[in-house]
Amino acid sequence: MCIASPGVCSLCFVTSTSCSAPGTYEANWYQLTCVSPCRTVFLRGGIAMASGGKGGQLSSPRYTNRLINEKSPYLLQHAHNPVDWYPWGQEAFDKAKKENKLIFLSVGYSTCHWCHVMEEESFKNKEIGRILNENFVCIKVDREERPDVDKVYMTFVQATSSGGGWPMSVWLTPDLKPFVGGTYFPPDDGIYRVGFKTVLLRIVDQWKRNKEALLENSQRITDALLTRAEVGIRSEESPPPSSEVMTRCFQQLSESYDEEYGGFSEFPKFPTPVNLNFLFTYWALHRTSPDGARALQMALHTLKMMAYGGIHDHIAQGFHRYSTDQRWHVPHFEKMLYDQGQLAATYAKAFQISGDEFFADVATDILLYVSRDLSDRAGGFYSAEDADSYRTAKSKEKQEGAFCVWTAEEIRAFLPDPLEGDSDRKTLADIFMHHYGVKEGGNVSPMKDPYNELKGKNVLIVQYSLELTAARFGLELDHLKALLAKSRERLSEVRAQRPRPHLDSKMLASWNGLMISGFAQSGAILGKEEYISRATCAADFLRSHLFDASSGRLLRSCYRGKDNIVEQSTMPIQGFLEDYVFVIQALFDLYEASLNPSWLEWALQLQHKQDELFWDNKGFAYFSSEAGDSSLLFRLKDDQDGAEPNANSVAVTNLLRAACYFGRVDWVEKAGQILAAFSERLLKIPVSLPEMARATAAFHHTLKQVVICGDPEGDDTKELLRCIRSIFSPNKVLMLADGDSTGFLYCHLPFLSSLEKKDGKATAYVCENFACSLPVTSSQELRKLLL
Repeated sequence: MCIASPGVCSLCFVTSTSCSAPGTYEANWYQLTCVSPCRTVFLRGGIAMASGGKGGQLSSPRYTNRLINEKSPYLLQHAHNPVDWYPWGQEAFDKAKKENKLIFLSVGYSTCHWCHVMEEESFKNKEIGRILNENFVCIKVDREERPDVDKVYMTFVQATSSGGGWPMSVWLTPDLKPFVGGTYFPPDDGIYRVGFKTVLLRIVDQWKRNKEALLENSQRITDALLTRAEVGIRSEESPPPSSEVMTRCFQQLSESYDEEYGGFSEFPKFPTPVNLNFLFTYWALHRTSPDGARALQMALHTLKMMAYGGIHDHIAQGFHRYSTDQRWHVPHFEKMLYDQGQLAATYAKAFQISGDEFFADVATDILLYVSRDLSDRAGGFYSAEDADSYRTAKSKEKQEGAFCVWTAEEIRAFLPDPLEGDSDRKTLADIFMHHYGVKEGGNVSPMKDPYNELKGKNVLIVQYSLELTAARFGLELDHLKALLAKSRERLSEVRAQRPRPHLDSKMLASWNGLMISGFAQSGAILGKEEYISRATCAADFLRSHLFDASSGRLLRSCYRGKDNIVEQSTMPIQGFLEDYVFVIQALFDLYEASLNPSWLEWALQLQHKQDELFWDNKGFAYFSSEAGDSSLLFRLKDDQDGAEPNANSVAVTNLLRAACYFGRVDWVEKAGQILAAFSERLLKIPVSLPEMARATAAFHHTLKQVVICGDPEGDDTKELLRCIRSIFSPNKVLMLADGDSTGFLYCHLPFLSSLEKKDGKATAYVCENFACSLPVTSSQELRKLLL
């Protein structure tokens, strides 16, 4: 996510420092106001200056730098800046040491709005480019390619300023230790802000006059950060009690819950699937209690308000990144793959629990968007669509939301159809504008539009229920639904003629994993084989393009290249912990949807490799990155769930599922060690780790193994599977025993050979700790066992 606006945070430039305690600093400061950074790279050559304007349409570039040789869409966006950008790598590090220069590190991603702003204002500025080139080695990093680099320096920025976000700007010593950091900087000084040019000149001056003090300070900061970043088991810590963790997490969510509009803050408001999934699990464990009922109400109401809001794209489907207001109305318009994957699964679960088709429709809506707009023809999923685009083909500048918003005049022009039999001469536009809150002068508050990009425009939001709109126009409900669908389809055709936002066609293993889970879980719950087939196609893509069979390792990323051919970097980026965790989770989800054991075989292989590369044998839990990269100051263990779940949170559940499928008791022990390593945080502020809090219940209650003995193509088997998939039962795994004693699961779970069909019918067993219930053959009997 890109959260930055001028004046968001203040940056302190340390001139001298004493460290009185880990993470505590006493210092003389220069106050430097900041917001967020972006990144770029540089080579010589070219013949024409890139034109100005926010993403203006360019002629031949005057400048071409090293980033032109990269695959990342974000790095390529900066390949024609007058800044001598380097990618993160040894060439840049060697130059900084050889020339004794400071490093300016700029981190962002291709669909980050404020990254675009800082590029236009500062990185395309020839004077700022000259200052940077003469005094710094400038490095640009795509945070989505290198989350390890991003996390190390974001830890520094968050610890030494009032916030963090992207773009992220950090100044480093030649040995990569940070001493100043922030986010976006405006180019010039303002009344309350120091401009980027001034910041650069002050840092240059301090480096010349106080080099030793800066080096000493950077070492102290690094040491303090390393101490603060340590997560591990102290003394004889054990996994915290599930009931205490779950209750406290529920209470903390309940306290922050917005009773009117849903969500867990006033604004900005983010879709937080980890919170909603926690509430679903809490409800499942407390179905008959008032707290359980409230947990379910909080989750379902939040999901409905999000779907009604402008954060939901009512014309082209999918969800935008976040809402800038309390009502989920005015979004930040970028669309991220990781949101779509998680939300599709969450809406499908909401349908599974409630039986309300509304939630199924939203899940279907999300998957339609991803299938149409974020899918590579080879099977992978692209990363994101930008917030900014040109209003028309002739526009000189991009504007946020231009692709998505409407004037009342446009709506009237495109939906002029008169209502049949209406004496008041009402039109399709009248119905649409009423239902979606369209106003003649626009429906966006100036407070949510500081740059007047949305002035006079409308962000569609469901203003009234279908019943109220139908009553207002005297229509039958089904007739109204048909008219609104017709209107949306027509406006979709109109929007398709507008210039599209930038597409980040990078394909990441981790986010593809989340999206595979979204398709697989939705397919199983909604009974749609086409979704399971799409998930299978994507998993095949991962195995073909983001997996090195010779080493057994995942790769982080690949790219859509020329002629739509999938390409890899010259030096492929190795997978990080999150890649392994989300792909393993996806393979388990895909097995439960397809019952193809080959996905379990690959998951087993990847789990072994994950343990080898990332497990901390001393402090326990997994590091985010593997050892051996000398350019990283330290290895981190994330300690909170964010837009994506914390990898260790998901790893707990993966290990418990793996133990059930492969009979590995040691993986249960490993899961407990992770929970113990995060015990203090889970007991004090579990709301920061709702996915891990949820996993404590799976650990302490023991996962149920639901085994179906039968022919996968048999109607009786399918009936039992439909029963299982209709019930929200979070702490279980599903497996098929097809009678082939030489099969993969039979080899790992010998007890399966003792389970047989009853009376020749497909039969279900519910097992815990490898002890099974009496066999049942009807969906009614099975339902009783699962609830």
